Amino acid sequence: MQASLAFPQSLTEKYRPTRVSDFAGLDKPKRILGNFVTRPMSSAWVFLGPSGTGKTTMALALCGELRGELHHIPSQNCTVGAIEDTLRQCWYVPRGGLQCFHFVLVDEADQMTPQAQLALLSKLDSTNPPPNTIFIFTCNAVDRLQDRFLSRCRVLEFSSYGLSGELVALLDRVWHAEGGNGNCPNFARIAKEQCNNVRGSLMRLELALLEA
Repeated sequence: MQASLAFPQSLTEKYRPTRVSDFAGLDKPKRILGNFVTRPMSSAWVFLGPSGTGKTTMALALCGELRGELHHIPSQNCTVGAIEDTLRQCWYVPRGGLQCFHFVLVDEADQMTPQAQLALLSKLDSTNPPPNTIFIFTCNAVDRLQDRFLSRCRVLEFSSYGLSGELVALLDRVWHAEGGNGNCPNFARIAKEQCNNVRGSLMRLELALLEA
């Protein structure tokens, strides 16, 4: 039987952080979520910030550290039916056991329909919510989310402010780890042109490595 080909990972995948403490920048989210890992509880969170600041990656890292059972609902699939089906599963014991959590991740939550938002709000408002369940909603803005919805969540802002130094160090480390030659690009310029967007900077660095 012919062996399947193993294609190399993109830099954004290969260097994706897997622990809360591994992220470049994001001092406040790392401090808050690092403490949350030591004292987890059923709760709902909104990770708010521009694209490429690590919101979804942070959610996945948090789920991994808590050994959670992930239920991922992309915004285009965030229907009332999908929500009901997902939360029905959260009434069962998580795969990791009684001490673990169900982890409901809704990406781009600001794009979900009003009906889906109301369905989620009814669960967050409920006096009998699914047990051992952590909700995380990622979004770029909150103007389409109801105040009632936001009042049931812990809103945590993600920003690229102050990230430049750590991002430059990351790009330098990745460049040399990936066999980049001595004629390296201007890492500070890459970071600036990408507005300190980590994903965008790694993709730009990938082009530079292919060009070297």
